[in-house]
Amino acid sequence: MDGVILINKEKGYTSRDVVNIVSKHLNTKKVGHTGTLDPMATGVLAICVLKATKIVELITSNDKEYIAEVTLGVTTDTLDGTGNIIKNEKCFKTKEEIEETLKEMIGTYEQEVPIYSAVKIKGKKLYEYARNNEEVNLPKRMVDIKSLSLVSDIKYTNDTVIFTIKCLVSKGTYIRSLIKDIATNLNTVGLMSELIRTKHGDFNLEDCVSIDEFKSGQYQLKSIIEVLSNYPQVIVHNELEMDIRNGKIIDNSYGYQELLFINNKNEPLSLYKVYEKDNRKIKPWKMFI
Repeated sequence: MDGVILINKEKGYTSRDVVNIVSKHLNTKKVGHTGTLDPMATGVLAICVLKATKIVELITSNDKEYIAEVTLGVTTDTLDGTGNIIKNEKCFKTKEEIEETLKEMIGTYEQEVPIYSAVKIKGKKLYEYARNNEEVNLPKRMVDIKSLSLVSDIKYTNDTVIFTIKCLVSKGTYIRSLIKDIATNLNTVGLMSELIRTKHGDFNLEDCVSIDEFKSGQYQLKSIIEVLSNYPQVIVHNELEMDIRNGKIIDNSYGYQELLFINNKNEPLSLYKVYEKDNRKIKPWKMFI
């Protein structure tokens, strides 16, 4: 059972809820997810099981694609449709204005983390500050908006402007914050009214199963080797296999910065990377044995 299960998370579930369901169903505590999805969001949630939990950080660092519904003219304390309205105003924006603003948002910029998030400041999660009405300086992160486009008609309803965007973003990007910033650049306020994660790295929504399908066994487990197929792979035997099993630093005769060693039974042994003290050698990074 070492591998990754792709779940299409449904509305109402936290990412932790899905981890707990998988953990209970497979009777193991070694389960982890690879990037939080808000309860109101749906879509790709990659769940790592047993030895695959060692590559959670590698999967988490991959780019993510989203489709999100934007509502301009109103905002909430959570920056989405689940929060308390803190401001609304009459809003009208043309398609041309919206498309130009989206185009200008592509690239890297410093994004403020939303206060309703699990990021920790001084050992306490930001949403705990929010719930206690405590002041806190919100951290900022550099994010990369790799693509951003309008993918729907624009609706004008009750003095609000509603449309759908599609974006490809780097690790750490909050779509709620992206939408807040889009609204700011349009000289108004806005919130995220729907969100679907359609892709995470090489994982697509079409490859995911529902929670009910998972429970009934209708899923495929992606192996560690399959998930790490973008890394160079080397099959090893005998003495070298024993060195790798023992976690030895070895000569880098392969010329790669990172590579995956597997044995002749097609089992992953270890992911190695360049040794920082001597770039002629490589050292264990993620051990799977």
